[in-house]
Amino acid sequence: MPGIECFILPMSCEQDMSVTLESLAGSDAFDGVTIIPQDSFGATDTLRSIADAVKSEYLLVYTRPEPLVMGYMALDRIAGIAADTGADMLYADYYDQGEKHPLIDCQPGALRDDFDFGPLLVFRTRSFKRAVAGMVSDRKWGALYELRLSMKKIVHIREFLYSGIEPDRRKSGEKIFDYVDPKNRQVQMEMERICLGHLKRIGAYLEPEFKSALAVGTEQTESYPVEASVVIPVYNRVRTIEDAVRSALSQKCGFSFNIIVVDNRSTDGTTELLDALVQESGGRLLHIVPRQDGLGIGGCWNLAVYSEYCGKYAVQLDSDDVYSGPDTLSRIVSKFREEDCAMVIGSYQMTDFDMNPIPPGIIDHREWTPDNGRNNALRINGLGAPRAFCVPVLRRTGGFPNTSYGEDYAVGLRISREYRIGRIYDVLYCCRRWEGNSDAALSLEKVNANNFYKDWIRTCELEARRSGREG
Repeated sequence: MPGIECFILPMSCEQDMSVTLESLAGSDAFDGVTIIPQDSFGATDTLRSIADAVKSEYLLVYTRPEPLVMGYMALDRIAGIAADTGADMLYADYYDQGEKHPLIDCQPGALRDDFDFGPLLVFRTRSFKRAVAGMVSDRKWGALYELRLSMKKIVHIREFLYSGIEPDRRKSGEKIFDYVDPKNRQVQMEMERICLGHLKRIGAYLEPEFKSALAVGTEQTESYPVEASVVIPVYNRVRTIEDAVRSALSQKCGFSFNIIVVDNRSTDGTTELLDALVQESGGRLLHIVPRQDGLGIGGCWNLAVYSEYCGKYAVQLDSDDVYSGPDTLSRIVSKFREEDCAMVIGSYQMTDFDMNPIPPGIIDHREWTPDNGRNNALRINGLGAPRAFCVPVLRRTGGFPNTSYGEDYAVGLRISREYRIGRIYDVLYCCRRWEGNSDAALSLEKVNANNFYKDWIRTCELEARRSGREG
């Protein structure tokens, strides 16, 4: 049986270390353990020291200082699967304080640097050494990310093979903005450089060359009733929808605009409230109730942008958020005209329900640059807000997928493949965080499903970019 050498961080106490060592030693595949004195496996020097030290056919890296307890014969199972599959890297589901912690498969589009492999990673030693030898830059945080991007065959073992404590027990809604927190900016810049190198190696990098969105507009024969439409999909938001609608109605513009609310058959009084607002809107508020069942947020967007009411530009407003001032709409439309964009994305301020600013504050996605934004978009999990679309381009590229998660991200990736996305780094939008947010406290199963879907979106886009496919 092939052997596995283990490299782990120091445990928090002597008893934890003895429990970990005992669980490792109870396996025929165990070839010894090395305690890594460094604080992190994210540094290139740490991986080089492992590459110099390892002698066995496989190596195991445990990335947390909390206790690790291997299941009965788990190392033997891992070694057997590694040999059978020829994997360069393996990871397995695990128990977290007695509860099952399932993981998802790693697709080609799983380019997120925060992809959850769990804390235990196993590598074929020759693959590990080859990858580390090829690292030409010294990393402080991203060495392990760079390493796994270079692994050709990654195998997910769908068995619960060990126990490890998850140290971050925040709710899903409290974690989703970590990657854009200003304090993590230097880390994100390093991850971006690593991802760009990977995209260039696999032939998926795009040069900053763009088609004209304005030209698409002149090709269309249909006319538009207004210059811009604010689109608000809504379901059961009686507490917030009036604030959103009045925020849109308050916009001061030198052009015509309307507000299209697609009410996905609300049952909490939202529908009746919208009917009342229509009466006082002077014809600027359109209230659409879908005839069909089964529409997600993307489907509601399609109803709006393919309707006879939609303007040349469609601008997003979520049903529990508000624009930060009366000039948001005019600034977005100006950006379309100035830069010949097919999509414009602004910046937003995080607030509580009562509009008080909360951490992490302003989310401006400054990692998006004209030269590199559409490449780095494959690494990050969102593009920012508010989002706005050139409707002729949006219709040409097929509209939105009928989902309620990732639908805007999918459209942004698709558009950025050919067209320029303009950015406004001033705050245009207030994003309210409250218990009613759809992502406030998701189960692990739902988080996994959402992440798998976005990885799949990236996989499709990655293949399209590699093949040079256009609309």
